[in-house]
Amino acid sequence: MKDIRDLLHSLHIKTINSSLYEIAFTHSSYNADAKTKHHDYERLEFLGDSVIGLAISEFAYELRPECSQGELTKIKSALVNTHALANYARKLDYPSYIKVGNSYTIDIYNHDSLLEDVFEASLGAIYLDKGFNFAKDFLYALFGEDVKNFKLEDLKDYKSRLQEEMQAEHRESVTYELIKEEGPAHDKRFTVRVLFDGMTLGEGTASTKKGAEQAAAKAALEKKVS
Repeated sequence: MKDIRDLLHSLHIKTINSSLYEIAFTHSSYNADAKTKHHDYERLEFLGDSVIGLAISEFAYELRPECSQGELTKIKSALVNTHALANYARKLDYPSYIKVGNSYTIDIYNHDSLLEDVFEASLGAIYLDKGFNFAKDFLYALFGEDVKNFKLEDLKDYKSRLQEEMQAEHRESVTYELIKEEGPAHDKRFTVRVLFDGMTLGEGTASTKKGAEQAAAKAALEKKVS
């Protein structure tokens, strides 16, 4: 696990209160080992969720004047969800800085819901430490181009897109198979693969079976493009 000060340096954040960031990157399971209480990201996550929602709504409104209210909502939903925020967290190397307890055995890098929570908590910390304008600038550097370039035609769900493409090429359907289910009841992780004619096209993991199927379809579509 890396020192949070290195992350703040790489993100050009001159902090006033570094303890906020320590908390933002601490999972509740760490409390048992450290014998601390409420020293985790959950409250900051609550705050950061609102900061992100407002900032991305403003970006979409300003950068996409051609879009209707419904289209703006769809763009925001596509860019602010568990998988998308987890990917932004990975892009910033957040997994290397997260503190978890010895009881936490799930792979941090591939745990989308954990990374989403930490990403939101980090924005809660930035907001309290540096103010909303700084937090908004931070988010714009990450989301700005994605909001500008988002294609509304890509809003169709991945399973439907993959099905249409495969049927257009082969006139046959794909199938989905659950290959792994792990984690406690309150934090399940499902891994699914999508198959065509016995061949695996892609795999995906999520907190629900439907989400894992969408992730598998997305992986298959990305392979087709590459």
